Amino acid sequence: MAEEIRKENLDETVEDKAEEIKEQTKEIPDEPEEDIQETQEAAEEKEEESCDEAAEEKKSLFGKKKNKKDKKDEQIEELTDKLKRQMAEFDNFRKRTEKEKEARFEIGAKSVIEKILPIVDNFERGLATVSEEQMEDPFVAGIEKVYKQLMATLESIDVAPIDAVGKEFDPNMHNAVLHIEDEAYGENIVAEELLKGYTYKGNVVRHSMVKVAN
Repeated sequence: MAEEIRKENLDETVEDKAEEIKEQTKEIPDEPEEDIQETQEAAEEKEEESCDEAAEEKKSLFGKKKNKKDKKDEQIEELTDKLKRQMAEFDNFRKRTEKEKEARFEIGAKSVIEKILPIVDNFERGLATVSEEQMEDPFVAGIEKVYKQLMATLESIDVAPIDAVGKEFDPNMHNAVLHIEDEAYGENIVAEELLKGYTYKGNVVRHSMVKVAN
C-alpha cells in the first residue's frame, strides 16, 4: 500500500515537471525562417569577403615579387640603354661626317671650277674674234667643238652662267665696275657684261662683272 502511494506521488511529480517544461518551451518564441536565411547569407558574404581579401593579399605579394627586378635584368636594361645611346651617337656622327665630306667636296669642286673658268673665257675671246668665213676652217671648227664640249661638261655638273644683260642689278650675282647714264635702259639695269659670272649648284662661283645704267 505504501509502495502504491509512493508510486502515485512519483508519477504526479513527473507529470508536474513535464508540464512545467512544456510551459517554459511555449514561452520561447520560434525563430523565423527569414532570420535564419539572413544569418546564412551574412555568413556566406563574410566568407566571400575573407576569400577576396586573401586573394588581394596574395595578388599584392605576387605583384611586389614581380616588380622587384633581378640584378641580371637591371644589367640587361643598362647595357641595352647604353647600346641605344651609342647607336644614336654613331648615327649622328655618320650624318655629320657625310655633311662635312659633302661640304669639303663642294669646296674642292668650286676651287677646280674657278681654275677652269679662265680657260672658258679665253675660248670665248678667241672665238669672238673669228669671222664667219674663218669659222669654216677645220682648226677653228675643232676649237669650237672643244669649247662646246667643255661647256656641256660644266653644265652636266650643274655649272651655269649668270644672266646679266638686261636684268636688274643684283649685288648677290653681279659686280658693278662701271656706271653709265643712258635713257635707253631703265633704272639700275645691267647694260653690258664685261666678264661672265657662273654658279655651281645655285651658289655663286664667280660674280658677273657688269656695267650698270642709271
